Amino acid sequence: MAQPTQFGLQDAASPIMEELIHFHDHTLMAVLLISTLVLYIIITLMTAKLFSTHMMDAQEIEMVWTIMPAVILIVIALPSLRILYLMDEISSPDLTVKTVGHQWYWTYEYSDFDNIGFDSYMLPTKDLDPGSFRLLEVDNRMVIPTGTLTRILVTADDVLHSWALPSLGIKTDAIPGRLTQASILVAHPGVYYGQCSEICGANHSFMPIVVEALPIRDFLPWILEMQDS
Repeated sequence: MAQPTQFGLQDAASPIMEELIHFHDHTLMAVLLISTLVLYIIITLMTAKLFSTHMMDAQEIEMVWTIMPAVILIVIALPSLRILYLMDEISSPDLTVKTVGHQWYWTYEYSDFDNIGFDSYMLPTKDLDPGSFRLLEVDNRMVIPTGTLTRILVTADDVLHSWALPSLGIKTDAIPGRLTQASILVAHPGVYYGQCSEICGANHSFMPIVVEALPIRDFLPWILEMQDS
């Protein structure tokens, strides 16, 4: 959950988000070095009393400022491609949850079990419990087990939506007539909040996403209770 004065990313709750935070810091360091070098050159040129015309056509300098950007791009691109492949890799998921976006709520269907599906609406302010988050809490949370590879199948029923949870490092477009898959591996129990990240209509900002991660010993009784209800 983001804090009011927070400048950085939310704390990672999945291995993918940890990789994304490391890549963010890695890229930010490269940007900082480039900015420092450019600022130093600008200050030097503005404060130097004498300027050598040989600097404008020196082959060595031209080679340096041609090769260095290519090296920097490679240093940034390789970790980026690695994370992209990790995010797309889904092999032998333990649980599958189908997520359908509507105007303006979500529907969750547990495909591995019979007759488990429910709608998830935002709770009005007057129905919130003490300590709940306004505009973020829902009546039915999506529940998944911790330490289990969960496949999320995302689609939409009417217009474009986007299923996004920052702390889990997932943001997947919900497109009508198309199934998009993503994977989640939650490291520890908790409640994780997100919102639709696509401008999907008048109530776009009122369709939050809440994922509750439970240990296996607590998730199985929840599944049995949902089947009986």
